Amino acid sequence: MSAVWCEAAWLPGRGVVDSVRAEVDEAGIVTSVRTGVPAAAADLSVAGVSFPAAANAHSHAFHRVLRGRTHNLGVGSFWTWREQMYKAAGTLTPDLYEELATAVFAEMVVTGWTSVAEFHYVHHRPDGSPYGSGSGQDGEHAMELALARAAVNARIRLTLLDTCYLAGGIGQPLAPEQVRFGDAGVEAWLARLQSLRAAVAREFTPDQVSVAAALHSVRGVPEEALPVVARELPADMPLHIHLSEQPAENEACVLATGLTPTGLLHRHGLITRRLSAVHATHLTENDVAILGAGHATIVMCPTTEADLADGIGPAAALKDAGARIALGTDQQAVVDPWLEMRALEHGERLGSGQRGWFPPEALHEAASDAGAAAQGRRAPGLAPGRYCDLMAVDPASLRTVGSRRDQLALTATAQDVTTVVVGGRLAARKGIHAVLGDPARLLAAAIAKLDTAAEGA
Repeated sequence: MSAVWCEAAWLPGRGVVDSVRAEVDEAGIVTSVRTGVPAAAADLSVAGVSFPAAANAHSHAFHRVLRGRTHNLGVGSFWTWREQMYKAAGTLTPDLYEELATAVFAEMVVTGWTSVAEFHYVHHRPDGSPYGSGSGQDGEHAMELALARAAVNARIRLTLLDTCYLAGGIGQPLAPEQVRFGDAGVEAWLARLQSLRAAVAREFTPDQVSVAAALHSVRGVPEEALPVVARELPADMPLHIHLSEQPAENEACVLATGLTPTGLLHRHGLITRRLSAVHATHLTENDVAILGAGHATIVMCPTTEADLADGIGPAAALKDAGARIALGTDQQAVVDPWLEMRALEHGERLGSGQRGWFPPEALHEAASDAGAAAQGRRAPGLAPGRYCDLMAVDPASLRTVGSRRDQLALTATAQDVTTVVVGGRLAARKGIHAVLGDPARLLAAAIAKLDTAAEGA
């Protein structure tokens, strides 16, 4: 048994309280919480104001190499950005991906994310042949196990979303740059998913790494595969999907099926509590009602959606309809839970001309509890039964000074994160990872290697 003492901490239903001490068991789970008490000599002491750590509900780790490199002059779109993303995916090997993902996950940890749902589809070699086959040295599930090792090294809890990606568009085969993402069919994907779950369970504890499922999109998974997924995927397994990120996706789906992407998933019984729909930017009123009635989680990625000019999704309308809102970093254009929280509220303000759609407590719920639920994990924070995963901020920085402590979600940034705790253990202080050091140094080295690999391709 260990303990964490916080100078001040946000507690569920109570707001910010001074002098909070939590006892933590060997699994990193809070067993008791007391307030108004001094720290004991052996406690991990955390200055500033502690909040439940953030749970990243949508990430593509390798997209980090594109940050600051896709803003060419002239007209661009999600579709032109995607061409550069494919080039980056083509350079990845298991060793390079492990190094890059370790750095990206370390960046997440020092900014306050302590768990991540990695939406992973770079499964095979660039020619589409599976790892573990032929004369290659890398074994079965090489890419997936590389990501798992990276997460453990970075002390972030990983939910590996093994992604079904079978088509290059509705009615189209995979393009050459997509073949490493695909499987022979939905049954082949399900078999590989089962094998991957067994391989991960042999090497990692569920608190470290778990495996769940994703469908890339209605563009990437043919309709005939959807009832198979609904029937054969384990009922307790989280399922994620990119949904209605672009109007062109909606138009193609309606043309092919007569239904919106949401309507198509609903037809096959996939709109349930276990579903996390990512983006959900371009929805009809009926789509909103279906997602709300199914109590699906909607994973908004506001900084990515702004960076890619996707649009502003109807977050408040979805929440009011019964959906749960979570947050993710997606393409890593920004890795900062505080900016994602703020952008969620700001999007609603910009679209409506009104303020106060997501008060601070709702923003923290989206950043922590909802993201953890989307991963199938227990929530972080200071209450019995939660992971003792915390992010503490300086309430007197240049950005936060003068702020009410319960409104720091509207003023703080990752620069203000002073301490990150994972499972009751110190994970980072002032931007420096407790084990790996400065993530910027790690990222520089990994990106340089990937650039060299791209030049030689």
